[in-house]
Formats: sequence, structure tokens, C-alpha cells
Amino acid sequence: MELKEAETPLPVRTAIFPVAGLGTRFLPATKATPKELLPVLDRPLIQFAIDEARMAGIERMIFVSHPAKSAIERYVTHDADLDAQLCAKGKTELARGLAADALDPGEIDVRFVMQDQPLGLGHAVLCAADDVLPGPVAVILPDDLILGETGCLSEMIAAYGRGGAGHMVATMQVDAEAVKSYGILSVTGRDERVLWADGMVEKPEPSDAPSRQAVVGRYILDGSIFEDLRDQKPGTGGEIQLTDAISRATPRVGLSGFRFSGQRYDCGSKEGMLRAILAYANSMSDFRDVIDDHNRSLLAAE
Repeated sequence: MELKEAETPLPVRTAIFPVAGLGTRFLPATKATPKELLPVLDRPLIQFAIDEARMAGIERMIFVSHPAKSAIERYVTHDADLDAQLCAKGKTELARGLAADALDPGEIDVRFVMQDQPLGLGHAVLCAADDVLPGPVAVILPDDLILGETGCLSEMIAAYGRGGAGHMVATMQVDAEAVKSYGILSVTGRDERVLWADGMVEKPEPSDAPSRQAVVGRYILDGSIFEDLRDQKPGTGGEIQLTDAISRATPRVGLSGFRFSGQRYDCGSKEGMLRAILAYANSMSDFRDVIDDHNRSLLAAE
């Protein structure tokens, strides 16, 4: 499929963060602390997602949360009392850092909506329908940490602005044996980092996979996705699957994949979280010596 001439799409102004999951794979750590607030070294996982959206120029951030996870709302908003206490103790630099991380309602519109029942990612996105701004919307899964010089969402928005497809998903190439763990794009053509597609296959066997381009947790979706989700029948696990709604709409609105430049870490798994912590620590000189010392001690013990 060639890149077609199209009207410049509306800007992507809204980002949806589905954060209602209970994080059972990280119990007991997530018994009292939301998975999204677990630290990647010294930075909560959700902060990376917020920073990525802010870098991309997002105007409204909608957090689809759960009533049991009120700590997320406390984290993302400015805490004036804590700020005052830190300043009173002379820790003004720390206070400034926390204030910079917090979402300023004068700059970004922050909204929280509740997903009381675990009815799937598609249902989580649908919960945000009444709060989105006009035009396409971004969906960021904080579990998928993508580290790179340029934010994945910024790259996607730049490519999406060229027009040609209403739905865009972030993709990466995986090993043949790994395709059964992902939604896999059915690729029909390429244009630099953009992959044109005619659909997706959810968790195929390697012999049945249409490609090795796996869909990961970044989406830019045409605003029609909400109407499609409203009448989407439950799929795998009895849940409303976002990929099902995207695939069903592909003949009508178009579908493309985007091969981002950063490195993705699946922080929904313990192995992926550990890899992310090590990579993030290794990117900072303060911690690189600690990693080197640890590696040398392991070699000496062999």
C-alpha cells in the first residue's frame, strides 16, 4: 500500500492511560502499591509514560483507574504540603524536582475515570470516551516502557501526521517463537518506519503468523474507535479486546504499524522490569560503576 494523499489529520491532543489492572504478577509488592508506581530504579514506572506524553505535546491525560488505586491520583498531582515540608527542611532541589514531575492543571488537563470491572483493554479505552478531546487519541500502556532519545509517541505522532491510516500501532520485530505472545501485524507494504497492514492476528502459532511485527503498548486511534468499541462483542477471556475493534475497523479507516527507534521493556513481567532497571541504571554514570563491580564479582566467583 502506497502512502496516499489525504487531508492532514487532526492533532493528537488526548492520551489515555489504562492503569486499572491489579498487578497480580507482582504480588505481594502490589498488595498496597499500584504496579504503575513501582520504581524503575528511582523513578515510578508511570512517570516515564507521563513524560513521554508530555514530550509529545498531549493536552489532556485521562487515567482509567480503579477505586482501589487512589495512590496514582495522589502521585500525578502536586502535593503542596509535601512541597512545603521539603522546603522547610532545606530540600528545595528535591521539592522542585517533584513539582516538575507533577502534572500542572494550568498546562495539562488531567482526568480520572474508573474501570470497576476488569473487562479488557478495549473496555478501559471506552471508559474514557466521554472525556476525550476531538480528533484521534493516543493510548499508552505504562507497562511497556520504551527508552530512547526521542519518545515513541512523539515519533508516532510525526508519522501519523502524514496521513493515510486512521489507526496506528507501535510494532517491533520479535523472534519467530515469540509471536504467539503478541498481536501480530499482517503487513502489506512499507514506507520507511511505517508498515501498512490489512489486519492483525492475535497470538498466532509461528507457522500461522503473517509477519514477525508484534504490536506493543502505544496506539494512535481514529476517534471512531469508541463507536466500534460500544458494539464490540467480547473476545478472548470474555473481555472487550481493543485489537478486535481495530481489526474490524481496518477496511474502513485503515491500519498502519510504526517501528519505533527506542528499546522496549515489558515491565508487566518481573524479567522485563529487571531488564529495564538494569538498562536505566546503566545509562547513568552514578550507577554504572555499581553494575560493573557486580559483574566483576560474579566473574570472580565462577
